[in-house]
Amino acid sequence: MKIGVLAVQGAFIEHKKMIEGLGEECIEIRQANDLTGIDGIILPGGESTVQGKLLRKLNMFEPLKAMINHGLPVLATCAGLILLAKEIENDTTSHLGTLPVTVKRNAYGRQLGSFESYSNVGTIKDFPFIFIRAPYITSLSDDVKILSTVDNNIVGVSYKNQIGLSFHPELSSDNRIHKLFIDKIYSYKSAGSQLKIS
Repeated sequence: MKIGVLAVQGAFIEHKKMIEGLGEECIEIRQANDLTGIDGIILPGGESTVQGKLLRKLNMFEPLKAMINHGLPVLATCAGLILLAKEIENDTTSHLGTLPVTVKRNAYGRQLGSFESYSNVGTIKDFPFIFIRAPYITSLSDDVKILSTVDNNIVGVSYKNQIGLSFHPELSSDNRIHKLFIDKIYSYKSAGSQLKIS
C-alpha cells in the first residue's frame, strides 16, 4: 500500500513519519505525476490559501479533486480541512470543495491560536488534540458524521472516504488516528478501489 502526503507547503513530514512508523509506505506529493498509484492521501496543516494556489499552479487541483470524488481515502488536518470544505465562512472562495461542510478559519482567534485538549474521535477515547490557529466547522450536511467536538465546536468529521480534523494528530505521539486511516484505506481497497462518490 502507498499513501501520499501533500508536500507543497506545511507540516507534512510528521504525517510521513507517523505512517512509516506504522509500517506503511508514504511518499511526498509535489507534482501531478506523484498522484499515480497512491491508495490514500493526507492533506496536512499549513496555509490553506497557499496550498490551494500551489495545487492549481502544479496542475494537481483537478486530478486530486477527481480522485477524492471517485473514492480516494483522504485524511485532512487543519489547513487540509479548509482545502476540503465546500464553503469557507466569510469568504467567497473555496478549494477542493469535496466535503459538504462550512469552516471558519482561525476560529479561536489570535490570542487562543494554539492550545491542547483531550477528547474522543469517534470510538477513539481520550485523544490529545493539538490546535494551532485552528478552524472549526460551523455547519454540515446531514450525511456528514461528527467525530469530535471541543467546547461545543465541531472539530472532527467523516464523510464517505474523507476524514477532516481541525487539530494536528501528527504532532502527538498517539498514532491511533493514522492507524484508523490506514484501516479505512484497506477497507476501501477490499471493497474495490474505484468507488463512485456522487
